[in-house]
Amino acid sequence: MLTEQRQHAILQLLNEKGSVTVAELKELLNISESTARRDITQLARMGKLEKVFGGAISHENNISTNEPTVRQKSEIHKDEKRWIAAYAASLIRTSDFVYIDAGTTTEGMIDYLPDDNSVSYVTNGVAHAQKLMAAGRKVILIGGELKSSTEAVVGTNAVLMLQKYHFSRGFFGSNGVSLEEGFTTPDPSEALVKQTAIQQCHHPYVLADSSKFDIVSSVTFCAIDKAQILTERIPEKYNQLENVTRV
Repeated sequence: MLTEQRQHAILQLLNEKGSVTVAELKELLNISESTARRDITQLARMGKLEKVFGGAISHENNISTNEPTVRQKSEIHKDEKRWIAAYAASLIRTSDFVYIDAGTTTEGMIDYLPDDNSVSYVTNGVAHAQKLMAAGRKVILIGGELKSSTEAVVGTNAVLMLQKYHFSRGFFGSNGVSLEEGFTTPDPSEALVKQTAIQQCHHPYVLADSSKFDIVSSVTFCAIDKAQILTERIPEKYNQLENVTRV
C-alpha cells in the first residue's frame, strides 16, 4: 500500500471512530508499528489529526478518553522520557520526602536517583515500589485499589492515606497538558489521587514530553500554573508560562 493510500485509510478510520491506536492500524492495514507511527506523525504535522499516546484522534474529537497500557506508553518517546526523568531525579535533595506518581516517565527517574539514604519515597506505582525496593531505597507503597492498565493504586483508601502526608517534592505524569484545561488524565479515580498528592507537595513537578501539549483527556487534576512542567521541548504558545523548564 502506498503512503498516500495508507494515510487516506487512517483518516477514514478516524472519521468513523474518532480515535485509533497504533496497534489497530498495524492489524487493520497490515503495516508495521513504526510505519503507523510515522504516518501519524506526518499527518499530525499536516494538521489533519491530533497525535496522542499510542495513536491519534480526529480534530473533531480532541478530548481523549483512551488510556494506553504501561507497555504501550513505554514504547513511545523513549529518549525524551529518559532526558526528562534524569533531570527530574537531579532535583531531589538531602532528606527530601518524595512522592513519585505512577507512570512510565516517573518510573524512569528511579534509574537516576541520588545515592542518598536520607531520602524517603512514597508512590502509588506498584512497579515503582518494586524498583525502589530493589535499589535499596526507603519506600512506602500507597494502599488501595490496583488499576490494571496503568499499574497504579487508586481509590478512597489511597486518597485518605495521601492526605496524611506532606511531601517536599512530588513528580507526576500527565496524559495531556493544555493552557485552558490544565493537566488531564482519562480516569477520574486516578485524577483524584494525582490531585490529592499534588496538594500535599511543597514542590510539585509534572513530567511531560512535548507530545502531551495541546492534548486534553477527560479529567483535570491540576491547573496549568500549579506545578512546574519539565519537558524536552516547549511549544511556542507555552513560552509565556514561567513554570516550564526545558531539560
